[in-house]
Amino acid sequence: MQTVLTILNRLAFLAPLATRITLGLAFFLDGRGKWMHLDKVIEFFTSLGIPLPAANAMFISSIELAGGLFLFAGLATRVFAFLLSGTMVVAILTSDHQALAEKFPADFTDVSSFAYLLFLLWLLFYGPGPISLDWLVSRYWAKRSA
Repeated sequence: MQTVLTILNRLAFLAPLATRITLGLAFFLDGRGKWMHLDKVIEFFTSLGIPLPAANAMFISSIELAGGLFLFAGLATRVFAFLLSGTMVVAILTSDHQALAEKFPADFTDVSSFAYLLFLLWLLFYGPGPISLDWLVSRYWAKRSA
C-alpha cells in the first residue's frame, strides 16, 4: 500500500498540469472564437441583457484568449483563474442558469460553465503545480531574495 501512495505522490504534479492545459486550451479556443465572431457575441450578450454588450464582449473575449494562454503556460495562474472564475459565474447567472436548474442536483456537472468554475477554483486555491512558469518565477525570486 505504501508503494502505491508513493507512486501517487510522485505523480501528483500531473493533476494541476493536466487541468491547466485542458482549461487553457479550452479558454484560448473559446476566446479566439469569440473574437472571430464578435458580432454574434455582442448580439448574444444583448439578448441576455448584459450591460454594455460590445465592451463586455471584447473584455470577455480578451480574458478568455489571454487567460487561456497564461493558464496553459502556468503564468499568473491564480490571477487568471480568478478572472475566468468571474466569467463563469456570470455565464451561470445569465445564459446557463436554466440548464443548471434543470440538471441540478443529479447532472449539474454537465453544465460546462459550472465544471469549468470548479476546476478554476481548484487552480485558484491549489496553484499551478511545479511544472509551470509560476513555479520558475517563484524559485527565481526566492533565490534572489536569499
